[in-house]
Amino acid sequence: MNTVLTAIGVFAGTNVDDLLVLTVLFLSARATGKPRPWQIWAGQYLGIGILVAIAAAGALGLALVPGGLVRFLGLIPIALGVKALVSRRSGEDGPVVAAGPISVAGVTIVNGADNISVYLPLFRTIGLAASLVTVAVFALLVAAWCLAGSWLGSHRRVVALVERWGHWLVPCVFIAIGTVILLG
Repeated sequence: MNTVLTAIGVFAGTNVDDLLVLTVLFLSARATGKPRPWQIWAGQYLGIGILVAIAAAGALGLALVPGGLVRFLGLIPIALGVKALVSRRSGEDGPVVAAGPISVAGVTIVNGADNISVYLPLFRTIGLAASLVTVAVFALLVAAWCLAGSWLGSHRRVVALVERWGHWLVPCVFIAIGTVILLG
């Protein structure tokens, strides 16, 4: 039971910001049709799976991601946000910062790159059985996060806010997330 509670705490603590990203993606899906909800779900699972795999490999002693370089992944969401702002300014349709499961996974990975620094020592210290339980809990919580993001993305006031300001809000959220990662 301690393993389950620890996994819940670790996931929630490292993915609070991801809930905002999921909400924005589901709002984009409702407003523009892109990405489709199934693509958000698939991309989120793929992205979290990759983060967990990197942390697990690191826990086995493999140095896949040098610590000092992880923060430079923040340049990716900044670029996505700037591209969306430029597209909007030049008269193109609203910002689509992620259009399929691979790009959603990319946003998840970039937004969760700091998760590796928490998951790696956790996996290194809790052993194989507890690590498998932790991964199973993470899988359940990804579904909970997607459901919460979808619900928030369909809330009337949130939708009204995004309809009015979303063409600026969505790219700015990605720029802010990238900046936090870059400065972290």
